[in-house]
Amino acid sequence: QVQLVESGGGLVQAGGSLRLSCVGSGGLFSINNMGWYRQAPGKQRERVATITSSGSTNYADSVKGRFAISRDNVKNTVYLQMNSLKPEDTAVYYCNAVQPLSGRAYWGQGTQVTVSS
Repeated sequence: QVQLVESGGGLVQAGGSLRLSCVGSGGLFSINNMGWYRQAPGKQRERVATITSSGSTNYADSVKGRFAISRDNVKNTVYLQMNSLKPEDTAVYYCNAVQPLSGRAYWGQGTQVTVSS
């Protein structure tokens, strides 16, 4: 059973930065594909960024050049560095882990990010 705990959300002014962290426990963290998703009020959850076990990354067009996903397998942690934040980045951000063999997905509880204009 994989458990994910996010932290690092908060209130920031437009143009500011935040770094989200997600610590995983249970299972073998290093083999999981990891990702960050977000859900704004009244909208569907959307993919923000993903990183494979080998370190390949992929970003939503809306965050390319502003956000960076990374992982530290020693610390069982995945990060999302968010720069040049915009009010439209306001959402609850969720950490996601997918076990490559089973395809089973796990989610964290989410962390709120609010960007004021």
